[in-house]
Amino acid sequence: MVITQTRSRRRPSGGRYKRGSKKKLSEMGRDPTFTIIGETRVAKIRSKAGIMKNRLLRVNKANVLDQKTKKFEVVAIEDVIDNTCNRNYIRRDIITKGTIIKTKLGNAKVTSRPAQDGTVNAVLV
Repeated sequence: MVITQTRSRRRPSGGRYKRGSKKKLSEMGRDPTFTIIGETRVAKIRSKAGIMKNRLLRVNKANVLDQKTKKFEVVAIEDVIDNTCNRNYIRRDIITKGTIIKTKLGNAKVTSRPAQDGTVNAVLV
């Protein structure tokens, strides 16, 4: 089934809307990308105007910022502690923006969007 970002075909009453125009490429959607813990794997996606995005499918390292020393350090991700997007993402080890991850330095909050940016940046909590 096709994923689109258009208005529903059905009215609130259950009746059908008449389509005013054909389907357009700009209305196309994609399946969500769930970044999980594992050996790093990246998918390249072509979006409008030929812009290439790096979608992070799996990742095992994060760039963690220590605010006291103002320095970044690349550390391994051990586990997902909390996820504000969806509580079921915790046991599936899915990383999104706002996720609390466990690292060697301590718990860190993810500040980047891994499925959009292609990296995991985090700040120590």
